[in-house]
Amino acid sequence: MLGDYLITGRGAADIAASVERGIGSGDLAPGQLLPPQRELAAALGVNPNTVAAAYRTLRERGLIETAGRRGSRVRHRPASTSRDDTVRVHVPPGARDISDGNPDPALLPPLGPALAAAGERFATAPPMYGAPPVSERLAAAARAELAADGVRDAPLTVASGSLDAIERVLAAHLRPGDAVAVEDPGWGSLLDLVPALGLRALPMTVDDEGPLPGDAERALERGARALVVTARAQNPTGAAVTAQRAAALRAVLAAHPQTLLIEDDHGHHIVDLPLHTLTGVTRHWAFVRSAAKAYGPDLRVAVLAGDDLTVDRVAGRHRLGPGWVSHLLQETVAGLWHGGAVDPVAVAASYGRRREALLAALAERGVLARGRSGMNVWVPAPEETGAVARLLTAGWAVGPGARFRLASPPGIRLTVSPLGPADTAPLADAVAAALTPSAVRRYD
Repeated sequence: MLGDYLITGRGAADIAASVERGIGSGDLAPGQLLPPQRELAAALGVNPNTVAAAYRTLRERGLIETAGRRGSRVRHRPASTSRDDTVRVHVPPGARDISDGNPDPALLPPLGPALAAAGERFATAPPMYGAPPVSERLAAAARAELAADGVRDAPLTVASGSLDAIERVLAAHLRPGDAVAVEDPGWGSLLDLVPALGLRALPMTVDDEGPLPGDAERALERGARALVVTARAQNPTGAAVTAQRAAALRAVLAAHPQTLLIEDDHGHHIVDLPLHTLTGVTRHWAFVRSAAKAYGPDLRVAVLAGDDLTVDRVAGRHRLGPGWVSHLLQETVAGLWHGGAVDPVAVAASYGRRREALLAALAERGVLARGRSGMNVWVPAPEETGAVARLLTAGWAVGPGARFRLASPPGIRLTVSPLGPADTAPLADAVAAALTPSAVRRYD
């Protein structure tokens, strides 16, 4: 059943560690069927309850899954292996990489002056142990912009990027085995994080206006204790929640006020569409706004606003780990916000021109695609593996849809950040040629 790999251990922790080592080394492959609990217990000379405890630990860590009488298997995407590890495309020399989802470096502000200014502010009084977790200047800038966007006044804390913030909020409220409603297609890192925390993902279909209210309702009725929504520039589809969709989702949440709502606004300052927040109808909520896309991915700063209990739990647990997010980085982000280092209108327009040009070129070639906001375009593809391979042969490395999907149909993600005007037509030609005839309608 396991080939040459031998599971060892006498205690539950040792048995679980042995299986985890096999998964990490590749000796236990995704989908590998594990021995029945009683069979493994007999082989190891331990009580079946010991093996049951080991398997339970592995399930909670997102490494295996159990399907009743069909037994336990290694997850097809174990939490110890990210989607990027399993499906990332190798980019050969000479190929154009439009798969990584990075912003255009030319649209990012220079960090030197802002870092120097922040360092100068701390020259005589550097932050020390016991300092408040949130910089006063960053809190002031964040509060002003959140208020302008309709997010109610609430306690603030800071995390090291959006994913860190989301992880801390989920861990503050949920336990292994709990379900989380997530967008599908959705952010691959979040889809990896959920099972890594021992949680179950319940997919919500996404159209250009955000998650479908019916899917959100069904997920909550199926027991989802949390719901994660991307406000704008949804990755990978570019969806942005409209006023009408926000009203419908708020109505769903109002009927389930115990739901933990997490709203991710990583598109702040790169999108010209207004924010339509869902906050205000559930008891526990968090609104996350990061600096990565507008100011640079290496600025690991995200502001988190939320209800008192959520922010207290996140900040308290943070103090017991990293302690705080660097005040130097917080002051740098605050300086960039205050100083107008980024022109949000110009940045949004730049990404918008590239995105709209590509969408138009694809449409001219009969290729249906989506991309309402942000820096990505999603192209449905009946068979994505072949499409990705053909595009790579044509000199374009694109994001395989498997990085972003749970139950939604196949597709590919194209990041427009590296594209110039001369790239649009060749890329559209390559995409049209790479898709199967059933996916492309050609017009005479």
